[in-house]
Amino acid sequence: MKKLLGFILTIGLGLLIIFALEGNQLFDDFGYANLADRVSSHYITKGSNVDIIFGETVDPESGPANIVTSIVVDYRSFDTLGEVTVLFISALGVSLLLGSAVTQKRLNLDFKPNFMLRVASRALFGIIIMTGVYVTLHGHLTPGGGFPGGTMIASAMLLLYLADDQFRAKIKSFKILEGVAGSLYVIIGLLGLIIGTYFLQNFLPNGTVGDLLSSGIIPIIYILIGLKVGSEISGVIDNFLTEEEKQ
Repeated sequence: MKKLLGFILTIGLGLLIIFALEGNQLFDDFGYANLADRVSSHYITKGSNVDIIFGETVDPESGPANIVTSIVVDYRSFDTLGEVTVLFISALGVSLLLGSAVTQKRLNLDFKPNFMLRVASRALFGIIIMTGVYVTLHGHLTPGGGFPGGTMIASAMLLLYLADDQFRAKIKSFKILEGVAGSLYVIIGLLGLIIGTYFLQNFLPNGTVGDLLSSGIIPIIYILIGLKVGSEISGVIDNFLTEEEKQ
């Protein structure tokens, strides 16, 4: 009965938040954002200075509507690969120091999370995950990308760890996901070297500025970064909140 009551209250609170935002004139309609006034109208296309028309200009030199993304994941994508590598080394160091034990258990917390906290955290978990996915997928269109999206996903894992003293994620799956995402990032870079002329070259069509499916390999790289960052930070969280199990 308590679980049912907690679930009903959580759903009711969620609906209240949705309806409150729906009637707020400061928020755009769901799935719609008029970005034309927020995007710089001066890009370099095909070696000459031209005006960019959001939603109409096709195949610019750099596809993202977000100029920061153009720099971070296009012109200086190799630097971003280095940043991901730094995070990997940090997570590896924490794993070697705290996660080397064969058998581990959850760290005993000084407090016991109550029932409402556990139920509400699981309801918020899905919302935070979807927000992280949205921020990652739209990194080439709006402020965001793989790094903030990945940290949002990891924050959802942290919420479950703090709200449930018995919860523990399957870290082995995170390690596999982390390795696959990092490897694919390097493979895409090598494809740019083979198909194009240099490592991590954007070898796919840039499409139309403002479309979700645009900017060539940039959305793909952001997805890989989001998966890698989320899995690595989640692994760090698990290492800090577990301890060696005494035999």
